[in-house]
Amino acid sequence: MSDTAPKAAAEVAKPSVLFVCVHNAGRSQMAAAFLAHLAGDRIEVRSAGSAPADTVNPAVVEAMREVGVDLSAATPKVLTAEAVRASDVVITMGCGDACPVFPGKRYLDWKLADPAGQGVTAVRPIRDEIRALVEQLTTELLP
Repeated sequence: MSDTAPKAAAEVAKPSVLFVCVHNAGRSQMAAAFLAHLAGDRIEVRSAGSAPADTVNPAVVEAMREVGVDLSAATPKVLTAEAVRASDVVITMGCGDACPVFPGKRYLDWKLADPAGQGVTAVRPIRDEIRALVEQLTTELLP
């Protein structure tokens, strides 16, 4: 058996997605967690914020826990040009002009309510909307 077949399979580039919001403490964290949960290792997932918070919103952590996704160890990350450059799809959620734009990338802007300062009751519908958008995205990206 030849060892070229495993190499060829490994060379197939998997799609990469970057979710961006201002604080990387709510919407982008939920979206990244859902995508990682649904796609496993078939899609490379990143999230970042143009002005990252110190911690993920506790109401977001609780809302995600309710649907079996653990965000308790997640930490907000700063948006870098390198993260955008390394991603095939960049999904913004209200970061405005702070998101760098590179040719050849697919950009989507998801208009979502900001869960900042909201309780878990207000976060649930945002979470559910994000899950539906991520499920649709997963269908588009994976054959």
